[in-house]
Amino acid sequence: MLAAFEGWNDAGEAASDALRFVGRYLGSEKISTIDADEFYDFQFTRPLIKRNAAGQRRIKWPTTKISRASIPNSNIDLILVHGVEPSYKWRAYTAELVASAKELKVDCIVLVGALLADVPHSRPIPVTVTSDDDLVRESLDVEPSTYEGPIGIVGVLAEVGLLADIPTLSLWAAVPHYVGQSPSPKAQLALLNRLEELLQVSLETQLLSEESEAWERGVDELATEDPEVAAYVRQLEEAKDTVDLPEASGESIAREFERYLKKRRREQ
Repeated sequence: MLAAFEGWNDAGEAASDALRFVGRYLGSEKISTIDADEFYDFQFTRPLIKRNAAGQRRIKWPTTKISRASIPNSNIDLILVHGVEPSYKWRAYTAELVASAKELKVDCIVLVGALLADVPHSRPIPVTVTSDDDLVRESLDVEPSTYEGPIGIVGVLAEVGLLADIPTLSLWAAVPHYVGQSPSPKAQLALLNRLEELLQVSLETQLLSEESEAWERGVDELATEDPEVAAYVRQLEEAKDTVDLPEASGESIAREFERYLKKRRREQ
């Protein structure tokens, strides 16, 4: 099960956009939804009115869509969960999702999120992978989360999944906070690259790579127009480079080259 939620857990819309990309690429089909009336405050998360393919005006209610897709050339099925973070009854909401996971024989939950952070837009977007499941940590060589503080629906679903004995893994992209209010194709691409590794699937991300480069050039131009922002970005770049310097010439390059080779082998 691959899950992402719009709202607090979705800086730059990177997580929900990444999930939509996977769904479109794999041709996912909707299998169910979660009733909106039970879990949303419609004065806070308002319904939208839109025209359908026939040109008729219809109300689109905030909801959670559950879809199914298959990874080509594998025996792996994906259950995609995409919704808006609910307003009410988080324990009942996550219990319903986990019950669906059990019914669909899900053997792992991958939670995708994006957060605002003090990172520069001009450097690779960090993606943190954590798990509180011992076997997942051992098999994927990842660490447990050390975060303490307020959480969103992603954090609640992670704990409920573990309590139901479903191994759970979390991916978080760090989005530059000074451009976090608009969509971030660069953060979306970083999440998709990590999902490619986890799912062992090749995703056609060339167009998104071009959008990511255009986004970065656009932010560069905006930053140069404001001396204070430009100075702040340089400060973030220096801090990031200092942290990354010990492994920049070795481990990180080898990891990126290994990811490239794996993708080429899957494509062939």
